[in-house]
Amino acid sequence: MSAAVTAVSHPGKPVYPVTDRTREALAITRRGCEELLPEDEWLAKLARAEATGQPLRIKLGLDPTAPDIHLGHTVVLNKMRQLQDLGHEVIFLIGDFTSTIGDPSGRNTTRPPLTREQIEANAQTYYAQASLVLDPAKTEIRYNSEWSDALGARGLIQLAAKYTLARMLERDDFSKRFKSGVPISVHELLYPLMQGYDSVALRSDLELGGTDQKFNLLVGRALQQEYGQEPQCILTMPLLEGLDGVEKMSKSKGNYIGITEPPATMFAKLLSINDTLMWRYFTLLSFRSEAEIARLKAEVDAGRNPKDAKVLLAREITARFHGAAAADAAQADFELRARGGIPDEIPEVSLTGAPLPIGALLKQAGLVPSTSEAMRLIDGGGVRIDGGVVSDKGLKLGAGTFVVQVGKRKFARVTLA
Repeated sequence: MSAAVTAVSHPGKPVYPVTDRTREALAITRRGCEELLPEDEWLAKLARAEATGQPLRIKLGLDPTAPDIHLGHTVVLNKMRQLQDLGHEVIFLIGDFTSTIGDPSGRNTTRPPLTREQIEANAQTYYAQASLVLDPAKTEIRYNSEWSDALGARGLIQLAAKYTLARMLERDDFSKRFKSGVPISVHELLYPLMQGYDSVALRSDLELGGTDQKFNLLVGRALQQEYGQEPQCILTMPLLEGLDGVEKMSKSKGNYIGITEPPATMFAKLLSINDTLMWRYFTLLSFRSEAEIARLKAEVDAGRNPKDAKVLLAREITARFHGAAAADAAQADFELRARGGIPDEIPEVSLTGAPLPIGALLKQAGLVPSTSEAMRLIDGGGVRIDGGVVSDKGLKLGAGTFVVQVGKRKFARVTLA
């Protein structure tokens, strides 16, 4: 949308002026996003909201498919918070009904539905964790079972009549599965309809989601038109790569940073990302201005140590979820470990079976996944006991208490009896 535009409207509706504040709101909306569709309609909504003082309704739905939220989830939550700070109404929708179907987005097989018990257990922690990003005092919490359960069989048939199978099969993952002969269960076709019906029930002006949610978001827009509502705009955010810098962040892939992980763990994981990925994390996770990030990148390009920038990122993110004091302690802990020192607070582990082979001790203490990995680390000089490097793979430890270190960051105070 050109900055020269001075007024916008929807066809047949009042014309509202586009002010500098409206343009700033548009720029905030667009920062880091993948797509904003249709942008002219969103600008019109922003202009109307500013002229009338009526905030817009902005919706984000998350299915509680796992008990914890990681930094990948916060990419879209950050955008919600930015729009919330502009004065708009934010609706955090917990998909307790849609979770019973299972989102087919990006799937090449049918997703197993969750049980009601699993959904309820996961939902208990979702909002508490999301509140670490959103302003809880200004966030509307809803569950889509409120209207989905009440819809009933007759209502579901009426809803299904408003969308065609041909349009549903335009969806990329459905199309690929259909062409390759991979089964598509009928209940999977209901998922986009039920997510779209959420937008009707909430009368949303904007729905957010990851890039893999684009089809579902567009279904919501189409259904609102079918129900005589002003259609929502949609905003998709990129999927954040995990610690490996390749796959999207995921607990199942083990490349994630959980927002409730201990501060020292979070700080260390953020320091472990590569220098290129760091700038993507700045764009999608940091609340620093784009100008500030650009200045920092220019300094690194000019020769400043990229670790300095990475520390700033790690401190900001850790402080957001744990507080400034915890971020300070996490940084001090990381620097101590990097110098080969022993942290003040390390896990306490009690074991029995003395004398215990070193490989078994490391595995039982939770410092390595297997005895073979323990042997590999010993060969590489990566295991220390009370500060001394272990070189004997046949070492057996008798009763006593030892400070055991694996690599630079794993410590345990082991008491063996």
